[in-house]
Amino acid sequence: MSPSAQPEQHPFIQRPHRTLLTLAVPVLFSLIAEPLTGLVDTAFVARLGAEPLAALGVGTMALSSIFWIFGFLGIGSQTEVAQALGRERYERAARIANLAFVLSLLCGALLIVLGLPAAGPISRLLGAEDEVRRQAIIYMRIRLWGAPAVLLMLAAFGVLRGRQDMRTPLWIAVTVNVINMALDALLITGYGPIPALGVTGAAAATAFSQWVGALWAASVVLRSLGRTTDLRLSEATDLLKVGRDLFLRTGMLTFFLLLTTRVATQAGAESGAAHQAIRQFWTFTALGLDALAITAQSLVGYFIGAGDIRQARRVAAVSAEWAVALGAVMAGGMWIGRDWLARLLVPPAAWPLFLSAWLTATWIQPINALAFVTDGIHWGTRDFRFLRNAVFLATGIGAILLFFINPAAPDALNRIWLATNLWIGIRAGLGVARVWPGIGNAPLKIKRAAE
Repeated sequence: MSPSAQPEQHPFIQRPHRTLLTLAVPVLFSLIAEPLTGLVDTAFVARLGAEPLAALGVGTMALSSIFWIFGFLGIGSQTEVAQALGRERYERAARIANLAFVLSLLCGALLIVLGLPAAGPISRLLGAEDEVRRQAIIYMRIRLWGAPAVLLMLAAFGVLRGRQDMRTPLWIAVTVNVINMALDALLITGYGPIPALGVTGAAAATAFSQWVGALWAASVVLRSLGRTTDLRLSEATDLLKVGRDLFLRTGMLTFFLLLTTRVATQAGAESGAAHQAIRQFWTFTALGLDALAITAQSLVGYFIGAGDIRQARRVAAVSAEWAVALGAVMAGGMWIGRDWLARLLVPPAAWPLFLSAWLTATWIQPINALAFVTDGIHWGTRDFRFLRNAVFLATGIGAILLFFINPAAPDALNRIWLATNLWIGIRAGLGVARVWPGIGNAPLKIKRAAE
């Protein structure tokens, strides 16, 4: 959508379902493209042996855990830009974009300064020793030089999606992966006069390709919204507050998932293997739900900015309808493909445990979809504190249930996924109730809407 378009001319008003899907599909493919960098690196490095592959795993795990802390640069800037454009305050949208870029570069530089000496202790903390540790340190130190690019691209994608430009992030993500793949082939195994650099080559390829993507994304934003030096401390503080709430929320999400993995592992190797397979599939299917959530965030933010609560609630309703439909399709696919997926994902000894827990995880998918999409809706209204508190409540209740599960029980894994379903259900229920009817001081409370 052009930033110069008037709110009353927005295509969602006339074609809500078509507009939502038109925006969501490119987001889905860009989300699928982003993790491919790690898969490509893994495929090439796997040819070098177990030690380089283990070092790559340590390095990517450490860096991914660090980078997710700065997710607020994308989420916060997306909401702020969407709302600014809804108000037709283009100068504010430009300020937010430029501010997000400055914060990205500053945070990225800080990661370099702190991360270079910390690479050794971090690799040891993650269990790396000897040659694995040596290569993991090299990998992390080279990748860290791309940290400003990672954060800059994160912020730029948020701004672009706040402008409802979903296609540019897709093309950038695809290009980054193509460049990374080409450089992996050239640098990891070597070619002609270029020596085989192994893990060092993988790190260099990733860092270089991320800088290409970051500069491309930032240039598109600056051309469309313009440059400004009118940066305001209050707006920086607002973004950092978003970062605080998202950090705490994501920390609790991660904590709960780690708890489920711990209990499943205590239940035995077969239980741990089955749980890992279900969780990985669940993570992959979340990409489609994330695409809907990101799209809902931009549209809700835009209409909130325009002061059109009725259309913002309409976005919420249409997004929720598609989320439930997608969740039902996913559940049907999981049910139909359960035997094939069991043979594909887990060893035969774990099949009985897998199938029982798999079916438990299947029927919750429409509710799980609502949990994801209502996150996006409330991101669009800046309701970050509510989302944080909802996850704290859900995780507290879920953790208590996990504590009382006996790992020695034959149905322990099934109980773990029942607890997970309740955890999901609480988040989804609170997310829906915040809109319909609008519990607490809800931005989309029905009494504020002219319906």
